[in-house]
Amino acid sequence: MERKETLKSYAIITLGCVLYALALDWFYVPNDLTCGGLTGVAQIIHFFVPALPVGMMVIAMNVPLFALGFRRFGFAFLVKTLYGMLVSSVMVDVITWIHVFQPMDKMLAGLYGGVILGIGSGIMMAEEATTGGTELATWLIRRHFPNLSLGNILLALDLAVILLFAAVFRDFNNALYGGAALYVATKVVDRIVYGGNTGKLAYIISAKEDEITEKLLALNVGVTKLSAMGAYTRTERPILLCAVRRREIVVVKRLVKEIDPSAFFIMCDAGEVLGEGFGEYDPKQIK
Repeated sequence: MERKETLKSYAIITLGCVLYALALDWFYVPNDLTCGGLTGVAQIIHFFVPALPVGMMVIAMNVPLFALGFRRFGFAFLVKTLYGMLVSSVMVDVITWIHVFQPMDKMLAGLYGGVILGIGSGIMMAEEATTGGTELATWLIRRHFPNLSLGNILLALDLAVILLFAAVFRDFNNALYGGAALYVATKVVDRIVYGGNTGKLAYIISAKEDEITEKLLALNVGVTKLSAMGAYTRTERPILLCAVRRREIVVVKRLVKEIDPSAFFIMCDAGEVLGEGFGEYDPKQIK
């Protein structure tokens, strides 16, 4: 069973590598868009020191990151990341050899390139693998700042590289397109990595909390009563706390307003919800 799961994981990583390479060859390279990362840093260094080739610098900059990754995450993570880096690099050349894509509208390239790149990166990150570079740095930073999402960390790192790239090469239009593509990609990454367990938190304050609770439970919506006291009225009244999926939001809101139109209703985002009816905690995942 363990061998079967390992093969399945590497098959998914391979699919992510193909999508990642396809996004670069189809949308980024033909339209002179940069996706940041260590490649962008290497291009900047090469501009000032032409004797240093871009490819060799990318490999050299990845070495300390892989060393830190091995110390932090162990051999399995390192092997998966090495595999992801090698396969994605090979696929970039293979796809280019099979077909050379032509330039297109840069806005379309940024939009669809960001989506496909985000799907590829998200699939790999969900399997605890990366293509190296800033994605690997993202995992290392995530260990020290667990409250930050992978997508937001990746966005900050790559955006910094894109801005530096624009300043050095004075190509601000392409940097803007690249920034838009990066934003789309990081949102897709978060959706892939966290999407299955995202939801909403509803806080309900009502004089008819018992009736509302009964109706919510009938809909299989879990309800927790929190003890609270109004600061102005000094009267005790429970707050109903519910974790709901996005598709249940409208139903819950309508139900509460039908029972008590004057109910105080607060709905906020929940980045990840674990427990019955939602996702389950997996100690093997580095999230």
